[in-house]
Amino acid sequence: MDSDLLLVGGLVIALLALISAIRAYSDGETPRAAAVAMLIGGGMVIWALTQSPEGYTLSDVPRAFVRVLAWIMG
Repeated sequence: MDSDLLLVGGLVIALLALISAIRAYSDGETPRAAAVAMLIGGGMVIWALTQSPEGYTLSDVPRAFVRVLAWIMG
């Protein structure tokens, strides 16, 4: 479960950082905070991939989202 949480958290942070970088670029600013957030999100994803005993495939990512949402709700 810990690796699922790292994977989902990292993907969400990376997605939000990408949106922030696009906004900063369109406003003519330097996306410094977005770059830092992207590094954090990417690091979390890499950490999750190395800590998961069975590894992740592309089809496992939606299942990880469901498991994390079920853990949060329940």
